[in-house]
Amino acid sequence: MAGQSDPHISLFSAEEVEFMAEDELIEIVPNMRMDPLNFICGDFGPFLPQIATQVPMWLAVALKKRGKCAIRPPLWMSVENLTKVLEGERDSQGAFQALPFHYVEISRLLFDHARDDIPDMYMVRSLIEDIRDVRVHKVETSLEKFSGTSAVKIPNLSAMEVNIIRPFVGRALQAFYKHDNPEKIPDVDRASSGQTRVANNEPRRPLRR
Repeated sequence: MAGQSDPHISLFSAEEVEFMAEDELIEIVPNMRMDPLNFICGDFGPFLPQIATQVPMWLAVALKKRGKCAIRPPLWMSVENLTKVLEGERDSQGAFQALPFHYVEISRLLFDHARDDIPDMYMVRSLIEDIRDVRVHKVETSLEKFSGTSAVKIPNLSAMEVNIIRPFVGRALQAFYKHDNPEKIPDVDRASSGQTRVANNEPRRPLRR
């Protein structure tokens, strides 16, 4: 699988996580008439001027680049809501506020391709960066308190945050199990190295939609 060539870094690259986020639905307001579009992932449209409709993020970006629509930012991206989320993150050191699983990737795509559609864009971007920084710090603090267990539960993590901690937690659990039962646990690093050599010998294929 792409992104697994080195078991000591994140499972997926930032670009691969963003690619997965592009399937999230978002609302657009077309400025043209167009028949429904039929894809493997579903049918979208018909498109009528000034009539809002939902499409995948990748399609919204493609139409936006061609000047065919405006993109409506999701409600959670309002300054008022993000301010409340940031306050909640700072007030609660042991819990994470509920945000979309791909909030980092969705906001980055909108900042890159639809900044003119985002009210108070610079304030929104600053708030999201602050929220992300606070949450990453809380993830790091949670990992410092980590102890061996058969399961790790941290509610409301985003894709980016899960991607950061997954390799660490996996290796930590293996270390705990190996310490308790050394004869039953295989050498994970050796096995990972073997998989890395196999993965490196296989040609990388470009991501396709």
